[in-house]
Amino acid sequence: MTEQTAAPIAATEEPTAPEQELPPTGAEPAAAAEPVPATEPVTATEPVPATVVPATEPAAVTEPLVAPDQAPAVAEPVPASKSSRRVLRAVARWTAAVLVLGGLGTGTALGITSMERTDVPGMATEGDGRWDYPELSLPALPAGSPRPFNEANVAEIHHADLRKLLIPAPAGATADKKLTGDWVSTAQFVGEFRKDKRGELTQLLDDSALRHIAARGWTMPDGTRSRVYLLQFNSTAYAQGLRDDTYVSSTPGIPLDWPTDLQLDESWNAGGKVPETVVYAFGETKTGKGRIHEAYIQAGDTLALVIHSQQGKKIAEQIPFRQTLILQNQLLG
Repeated sequence: MTEQTAAPIAATEEPTAPEQELPPTGAEPAAAAEPVPATEPVTATEPVPATVVPATEPAAVTEPLVAPDQAPAVAEPVPASKSSRRVLRAVARWTAAVLVLGGLGTGTALGITSMERTDVPGMATEGDGRWDYPELSLPALPAGSPRPFNEANVAEIHHADLRKLLIPAPAGATADKKLTGDWVSTAQFVGEFRKDKRGELTQLLDDSALRHIAARGWTMPDGTRSRVYLLQFNSTAYAQGLRDDTYVSSTPGIPLDWPTDLQLDESWNAGGKVPETVVYAFGETKTGKGRIHEAYIQAGDTLALVIHSQQGKKIAEQIPFRQTLILQNQLLG
């Protein structure tokens, strides 16, 4: 008894254990993950003999010790067959390809959405006749002055410099030396109308508290001549009064210096119309087609006249005229 208590437990000796009943035939072996200790479990307070865990080798924590008769059915992973490896490699390649293509597709979609349609190869659309105007912006206002249709601007007055509200000439245009975007005289404006009506129109302008007139003109390479006049009055009522006195509504009122009378363009749907403004468009036919296009815009205290014309028998294109009309309307609104 004295020798047994003094000697440490040897790793090579197995204590006698009571016989265990064999499991019935067909029963599954014990789980391989939990070793069956030959003796009582070693607690944290008892030292582990050096022969069990040598000092030169780290403790095996990934593979638990098991009794020889309790080893798992498969001790080592079975190597995959050549065909299985080929399938796995193919799946990996296809997965990588899908991820790469998906990333490229996303990048391309983001790129296209940030480009103009005509910048995308294969998706450019044919020109529809629109002119290449520069980027437009509203001019700065004097400090404390509202826009014409702001709630604080009951009189609907344009406080910005009227000359800066004129639409600029498009790319490729030849500037009109008489209509440079500056102030023009009443006589210059009246000269656009028939000679027998100029005296009447001059009197109407004198009676309507006209403040000033700004104008710009240009000629395009195809021969289209364009003129834009902005007439500003002391109040919206005076601008409205001149429009009524010249009978601008279903007819252009006082006729332009042109050999034919113009008709209301019934095909004009006021596209791009700014709220609180009024637009009347005219042409040589009810569809607006012909050698000349004319339009009036009333925006608060300002009345605009836009003219596009062609010489001889050539038709004045309708699309650039409507483009000019819409943009000028937006600048006034």
